Amino acid sequence: MTALRIAAVLIVLWASCRAPSGTRADGAGEAARIESLLRAQEAAWNRGDLAQFMELGYWRSDDLSFFSGGEDSRGFDTMLARYRKNYEGAGKERGKLTFSKLEISVLAPDVAMARGRWDLDYAEKKGAGGLFTLVLREQPEGWRVVHDHTSVDG
Repeated sequence: MTALRIAAVLIVLWASCRAPSGTRADGAGEAARIESLLRAQEAAWNRGDLAQFMELGYWRSDDLSFFSGGEDSRGFDTMLARYRKNYEGAGKERGKLTFSKLEISVLAPDVAMARGRWDLDYAEKKGAGGLFTLVLREQPEGWRVVHDHTSVDG
Protein backbone atom coordinates (compact mmCIF):
# COMPACT_ATOMS: atom_id res chain seq x y z
CA MET A 1 0.00 0.00 0.00
CA THR A 2 1.38 3.39 -0.85
CA ALA A 3 1.96 6.08 1.75
CA LEU A 4 -0.82 8.16 0.19
CA ARG A 5 -3.36 5.33 0.58
CA ILE A 6 -2.27 4.73 4.18
CA ALA A 7 -2.67 8.44 4.94
CA ALA A 8 -6.13 8.45 3.36
CA VAL A 9 -7.22 5.42 5.41
CA LEU A 10 -5.91 7.02 8.60
CA ILE A 11 -7.78 10.26 7.87
CA VAL A 12 -11.03 8.38 7.25
CA LEU A 13 -10.59 6.36 10.47
CA TRP A 14 -9.77 9.50 12.46
CA ALA A 15 -12.79 11.35 11.05
CA SER A 16 -15.12 8.43 11.83
CA CYS A 17 -13.91 8.37 15.44
CA ARG A 18 -14.27 12.14 15.81
CA ALA A 19 -17.85 12.40 14.50
CA PRO A 20 -19.85 9.18 14.61
CA SER A 21 -22.48 8.78 11.92
CA GLY A 22 -25.63 10.75 12.65
CA THR A 23 -24.07 13.07 15.26
CA ARG A 24 -22.92 16.65 15.25
CA ALA A 25 -19.25 17.49 15.67
CA ASP A 26 -19.95 21.22 16.06
CA GLY A 27 -19.17 21.71 19.76
CA ALA A 28 -19.19 25.50 19.41
CA GLY A 29 -22.67 25.43 17.86
CA GLU A 30 -24.00 23.17 20.61
CA ALA A 31 -22.39 25.35 23.29
CA ALA A 32 -24.18 28.36 21.78
CA ARG A 33 -27.49 26.46 21.90
CA ILE A 34 -26.90 25.65 25.57
CA GLU A 35 -26.04 29.25 26.41
CA SER A 36 -29.22 30.35 24.64
CA LEU A 37 -31.17 27.89 26.78
CA LEU A 38 -29.63 29.31 29.98
CA ARG A 39 -30.46 32.86 28.86
CA ALA A 40 -34.07 31.80 28.20
CA GLN A 41 -34.17 30.35 31.73
CA GLU A 42 -32.91 33.67 33.13
CA ALA A 43 -35.68 35.49 31.29
CA ALA A 44 -38.37 33.08 32.55
CA TRP A 45 -37.17 33.46 36.14
CA ASN A 46 -37.06 37.25 35.87
CA ARG A 47 -40.63 37.45 34.61
CA GLY A 48 -41.75 35.25 37.52
CA ASP A 49 -42.43 32.03 35.62
CA LEU A 50 -40.75 29.29 37.68
CA ALA A 51 -42.62 26.54 35.84
CA GLN A 52 -41.25 27.80 32.50
CA PHE A 53 -37.77 28.17 34.06
CA MET A 54 -37.91 24.45 34.88
CA GLU A 55 -39.60 23.31 31.63
CA LEU A 56 -37.07 25.13 29.46
CA GLY A 57 -33.96 23.75 31.05
CA TYR A 58 -34.51 20.67 33.18
CA TRP A 59 -35.12 17.04 32.31
CA ARG A 60 -38.68 16.09 33.25
CA SER A 61 -37.73 12.91 35.06
CA ASP A 62 -37.67 11.41 38.53
CA ASP A 63 -33.95 10.82 37.86
CA LEU A 64 -33.12 14.55 37.66
CA SER A 65 -30.68 15.32 40.50
CA PHE A 66 -30.04 18.58 42.33
CA PHE A 67 -27.26 18.91 44.90
CA SER A 68 -27.23 22.09 46.99
CA GLY A 69 -26.74 23.06 50.61
CA GLY A 70 -25.66 19.56 51.54
CA GLU A 71 -28.93 18.11 50.22
CA ASP A 72 -29.49 15.58 47.44
CA SER A 73 -32.89 16.23 45.82
CA ARG A 74 -34.26 13.96 43.10
CA GLY A 75 -36.94 14.52 40.51
CA PHE A 76 -38.35 17.34 38.41
CA ASP A 77 -41.45 17.83 40.57
CA THR A 78 -39.39 17.83 43.79
CA MET A 79 -37.06 20.47 42.35
CA LEU A 80 -39.95 22.68 41.18
CA ALA A 81 -41.59 22.38 44.62
CA ARG A 82 -38.29 23.40 46.25
CA TYR A 83 -38.03 26.50 44.04
CA ARG A 84 -41.66 27.42 44.76
CA LYS A 85 -41.17 26.97 48.51
CA ASN A 86 -38.08 29.18 48.54
CA TYR A 87 -39.08 31.88 46.04
CA GLU A 88 -42.88 32.17 45.80
CA GLY A 89 -45.58 33.16 48.24
CA ALA A 90 -46.07 35.69 50.99
CA GLY A 91 -42.88 37.29 52.19
CA LYS A 92 -40.78 35.67 49.46
CA GLU A 93 -38.84 37.69 46.93
CA ARG A 94 -37.63 35.90 43.80
CA GLY A 95 -34.99 38.49 42.84
CA LYS A 96 -33.43 39.17 39.47
CA LEU A 97 -31.36 36.21 38.23
CA THR A 98 -28.14 36.67 36.31
CA PHE A 99 -25.81 33.95 35.03
CA SER A 100 -22.19 34.99 34.43
CA LYS A 101 -18.75 33.50 33.86
CA LEU A 102 -20.33 30.75 31.76
CA GLU A 103 -18.07 27.96 30.52
CA ILE A 104 -19.77 25.35 28.37
CA SER A 105 -17.99 22.20 27.24
CA VAL A 106 -19.51 19.67 24.86
CA LEU A 107 -18.13 16.37 26.12
CA ALA A 108 -19.80 14.05 23.60
CA PRO A 109 -22.41 14.52 20.87
CA ASP A 110 -25.23 14.35 23.43
CA VAL A 111 -23.49 15.31 26.71
CA ALA A 112 -22.28 18.70 27.90
CA MET A 113 -21.21 20.46 31.05
CA ALA A 114 -21.92 24.08 31.91
CA ARG A 115 -20.47 25.93 34.84
CA GLY A 116 -20.60 29.47 35.97
CA ARG A 117 -21.90 31.90 38.51
CA TRP A 118 -25.48 32.76 39.47
CA ASP A 119 -26.56 35.92 41.26
CA LEU A 120 -29.91 37.07 42.60
CA ASP A 121 -30.36 40.79 43.15
CA TYR A 122 -33.16 41.82 45.48
CA ALA A 123 -34.90 45.16 45.87
CA GLU A 124 -35.34 44.90 49.64
CA LYS A 125 -32.49 42.76 50.93
CA LYS A 126 -28.89 41.76 50.31
CA GLY A 127 -28.37 39.70 47.16
CA ALA A 128 -27.31 36.07 46.99
CA GLY A 129 -25.06 34.19 44.63
CA GLY A 130 -22.80 31.25 44.11
CA LEU A 131 -21.39 28.78 41.64
CA PHE A 132 -23.03 26.01 39.64
CA THR A 133 -22.09 23.00 37.56
CA LEU A 134 -24.69 21.49 35.25
CA VAL A 135 -24.56 18.20 33.37
CA LEU A 136 -26.77 18.33 30.28
CA ARG A 137 -27.98 15.63 27.90
CA GLU A 138 -29.55 16.25 24.55
CA GLN A 139 -33.12 14.97 24.68
CA PRO A 140 -35.70 14.84 21.86
CA GLU A 141 -36.96 18.26 23.05
CA GLY A 142 -33.40 19.71 23.13
CA TRP A 143 -30.66 20.12 25.70
CA ARG A 144 -31.82 19.51 29.29
CA VAL A 145 -30.06 19.61 32.64
CA VAL A 146 -29.90 16.11 34.15
CA HIS A 147 -27.77 17.10 37.16
CA ASP A 148 -27.40 20.48 38.88
CA HIS A 149 -24.83 21.09 41.62
CA THR A 150 -25.24 24.60 42.99
CA SER A 151 -23.38 26.28 45.83
CA VAL A 152 -24.13 29.48 47.73
CA ASP A 153 -21.44 31.99 48.64
CA GLY A 154 -20.36 31.58 52.26
